[in-house]
Amino acid sequence: MNGVPMMDLKIQYQQIKSEIQSAIENVLEHGQYMLGDETLKLERDLATYCQVPFGLSTSSGTDSLILALLTIGIEPGDEVITSSISFVASAEVISLLKAKPVFVDIDPKTFCLDPKKVETAITKKTKAILPVHIFGQCADMDALLSLAERHDLWVIEDACQAIGAHYKGKKACSLGHLSAMSFYPSKNLGAFGDAGMLFVKEEALFLAARQYRTHGEYPKNFNHERIGLNARMSEIQAAILNVKFKYLDLWNQKRKECANRYYQLFEEADLLHRLALPHMATYNDHVFHLYVIQTPQKENLISYLTENGIGAGKHFPTALPHLTCYRSLGHKMGDFPMAEAFCHQSVSLPMYPELTYPQQAYVVSKIANFFKNHKLAGY
Repeated sequence: MNGVPMMDLKIQYQQIKSEIQSAIENVLEHGQYMLGDETLKLERDLATYCQVPFGLSTSSGTDSLILALLTIGIEPGDEVITSSISFVASAEVISLLKAKPVFVDIDPKTFCLDPKKVETAITKKTKAILPVHIFGQCADMDALLSLAERHDLWVIEDACQAIGAHYKGKKACSLGHLSAMSFYPSKNLGAFGDAGMLFVKEEALFLAARQYRTHGEYPKNFNHERIGLNARMSEIQAAILNVKFKYLDLWNQKRKECANRYYQLFEEADLLHRLALPHMATYNDHVFHLYVIQTPQKENLISYLTENGIGAGKHFPTALPHLTCYRSLGHKMGDFPMAEAFCHQSVSLPMYPELTYPQQAYVVSKIANFFKNHKLAGY
């Protein structure tokens, strides 16, 4: 075998190539490249799918988060509680509005925001909680929503990695007051570039978000009621996503099958005592955007897999509060022990719907060889 990539976007495209090309050609022929019928269809269909009244197409998951914060009125000096493990955008958007991200440690099993540690982080300045549904499974939303109700806080779901996931039978994006989604190409539902969606439960908030998205103006009348953004999705990206959305549940099911195969292969290779495999909380239906294992031999294992042509990633190598851009907050090593342990041990393995059994068997065989060699070397 010539190796196994971390993901393979080309193989998925080849399977739906004619549909994609037809959808793009249709947009090019009718000539409406922004906020047309494709965008409206995507907004309606995804809102229905996610069990939310309103969907608003955006230019990225990051812009969806910014719009959510603008819509609920986050101002300079406010505090927003979020997870210490995520892509930087989850905190970056808070900082861009001159508010303060308040980082909280993670649950060591799900890697999501730990509700038990959130309450002690709430102050008089706290305005919102922004949980991240990391790697494809939801945070413990009942506990977080209970805290939010008790302290009169907004809850914004960062569901950028979790489209199609369920929490106690409810879809990700249907749980908080607002929810952000990303369609970055590598996501479970990916565009051919940047794109996103904001989901909103209340009509008044949706109308405000729609204005913020388009320079503070809607409908188009050159009367800009708010200071807004240019955060629109292009019609071509919407057309592509409308094609791919038809396959989302099938692709998510295949990801789950890949996750099950990994478990079986690791069990057969007698590696369950060597590795911590992904944990799915009993209340969750995980859609495995990423498949992340843990081992103290992280760096050596990644190097070995890379040498053998296997894509292996670091999601994420540094906890958010320890990034250079957040040094001014004064956090030190040891403040977030679960997040720090995760960063030192996490390895992302290949995961995509088209991943085959022989490819997974090859990955696991190389991991087995790695641990066998390290055992012989006295590690």
